[in-house]
Amino acid sequence: MKPLSKCKNAGFTLLELLVAMGVTMILLYTAIQVFRDATYSNQTVVQAADMSDNLRAGLNQIQTDLQQAGAGIIVGGIPIPFTPNGSGCASTQVINRPVLGGTSTFPACNATLPAVEPGYMLGPPITAPDATSGTVANPTSITDEITILYQDNTLLLDNLPVYSAAQCPNGSVSLAGTTLTITFDPNCINLTTAGITVSPGDLIQLTDSLGSTLVCVTGVSLGANSLTFAAGDPFALNGRTETGGTINQMEPTGCGGGNACFTGMLATRVWMVTYYLDNITSPPFVRLIRQLNLHPATPVGETLENLQFTYNFVDGVTNPSNQPTVPSGNSESQIRSVDVYLAARSSYQGHAGENAFYSRSNLMTQVSLRSMAYVNRYE
Repeated sequence: MKPLSKCKNAGFTLLELLVAMGVTMILLYTAIQVFRDATYSNQTVVQAADMSDNLRAGLNQIQTDLQQAGAGIIVGGIPIPFTPNGSGCASTQVINRPVLGGTSTFPACNATLPAVEPGYMLGPPITAPDATSGTVANPTSITDEITILYQDNTLLLDNLPVYSAAQCPNGSVSLAGTTLTITFDPNCINLTTAGITVSPGDLIQLTDSLGSTLVCVTGVSLGANSLTFAAGDPFALNGRTETGGTINQMEPTGCGGGNACFTGMLATRVWMVTYYLDNITSPPFVRLIRQLNLHPATPVGETLENLQFTYNFVDGVTNPSNQPTVPSGNSESQIRSVDVYLAARSSYQGHAGENAFYSRSNLMTQVSLRSMAYVNRYE
């Protein structure tokens, strides 16, 4: 019989266990780091795609409106209430325009409302969590706005005159004091017809044989098929009696304000579109705003932090280009193209290792103003 032998129990020593745990921890740490870096990389890619989408959407919207600038309105701009003060500027209240948080005014020296009105440094300063806020000492750190005018060609108000004894005998134009009322012949223009929607705050260009003016709708009566233009509108266009640019200038002297004074008058709705950045509504996020007339603003882009415009003029002499505003001796009606610069910042910080940072991107384009640049050589 063989004697029993003592067998060594299988297992790990404490040293082996510690080594194994150390190797495991290193592998886990490496895996976590790789996963974290992959997550950061994914966040960076997602935020870059988000910025690109917002930049392209915003730039496409601005480009679409700029390409329509001047369409259907008077070459050189629509006359607005204007009384010269002897130095070429208005001595009376100038016309309001929208800005972030309220209203500003168009230039006091403008006797017309142009198809494109620069808004140099009318926007908010660039305010970034990782940079110094914009200052007046650095003009490119203050954002711009722009205002664009063109006809709404989807509305059929100008298919026929408001009043014509032969065509639209049931229409009427009444100017009583400072209040203008236009009643359309329902057989010519019916405000209740599908596709025709006019609301208070809309701008209407009125044109007859003596000229044109721009007024703001203050009242709509579908039952009477009429529009009212009373004083006190948000643009300060109505109820004015200046020597130029008002409804008073569109009737013969001493006519009395009745139908016979405005025979053949056409009404055209005009869109006034303003773009600016909004850093107030939902900070710290900055939004690109498209405001139609003085109606509530509509955001069309997010995560944006800079908006700049420069303008290229054709005057047949020096043809100034890349101008942030209107040079002396030139006018807005000589603008033929607009350079648009739009910059974006990521909504949240990304990471590279232990470093946190905001991603940034920008787009720039030049838009030709087709309705202002086109010349009919056969006229």
